[in-house]
Amino acid sequence: MNFPISFTPLYQERVWGGRNLASALSRQLPDGKTIGESWEIVDRPEAQSIIRGGEHDGATLRGLIEKHTTAIMGEGYDPNRPFPILVKWLDCQERLSLQVHPPESVAEELQGEPKTENWYIADRKEGANLIVGLKNGVTREEFERRLGDGTLESCFHRFPVEPGDSILVESGRLHAIDAGNLILEIQQNSDTTYRVYDWGRVGLDGKPRELHVSESLRCIDWNDFEPAAMTTIGDTVTLADCREFRLTKHALSAGSEPFEIEPGEPRILSVVEGEIMLKGHEESHFSYGDNVLLAACSRFTVESSARSAFLITDRFV
Repeated sequence: MNFPISFTPLYQERVWGGRNLASALSRQLPDGKTIGESWEIVDRPEAQSIIRGGEHDGATLRGLIEKHTTAIMGEGYDPNRPFPILVKWLDCQERLSLQVHPPESVAEELQGEPKTENWYIADRKEGANLIVGLKNGVTREEFERRLGDGTLESCFHRFPVEPGDSILVESGRLHAIDAGNLILEIQQNSDTTYRVYDWGRVGLDGKPRELHVSESLRCIDWNDFEPAAMTTIGDTVTLADCREFRLTKHALSAGSEPFEIEPGEPRILSVVEGEIMLKGHEESHFSYGDNVLLAACSRFTVESSARSAFLITDRFV
């Protein structure tokens, strides 16, 4: 298994999406669809990644884990446990809903799944912002009152971002993404989202989208005030180190020492700038936008002949 595992993207229609993934990532999108998300790596009952290329071409991620559990996921992994991470590209042509994911303490009661995620800003239009957390001093009582009278925008924290910025959005953190952002999202394998406010928008069916106000109010962290995104300048930067996963960014250039990946645990490699060479059993080339799974049993070196950068997601098993 000393080879990178690539998958066919699963494209998702979203009312806030567009067609930008075609040009930004050189993708062939389904005709006539408003695509907001590309699910790059996923192992869920309703969505299953299909391997593209190599000896396991056409197999599902679920089937691969069940058949080669130790090689892919490492010693002691339960073959029936879903792959713990979901990787997405987000093309946000319009603002997303104001939403929250349930923290573990209330997720089971609400029949949902906790979801901690990290946003890496790959690109953005001038003036694009993120909405994350509350403004200093906002209380639940004020939030509920302003939600009712249409003045909610004075309650949440909005700030501009630059390409290369990153922020961890833990379960319970109020958030939305403004129009104009292209984001790589690394998240827990979950698809539970509670919308608290949707800007008066209608869905793809022309009807107002469902809101989950009572659930959202149960989940929001009312002590989460004005968090900030982090810049990622440097050869090696830790973007997130939480219970669910660790995410690091690594930069290479011509003449850089190769980056060594040792066996022991599965990893996800995501190229966010330029092109890299991944050397294992053979040499593979990956470019901006690619996401691949590296099996726990594999050993690789990563090299580049020009400026490049990639993310490594690990410590999720």
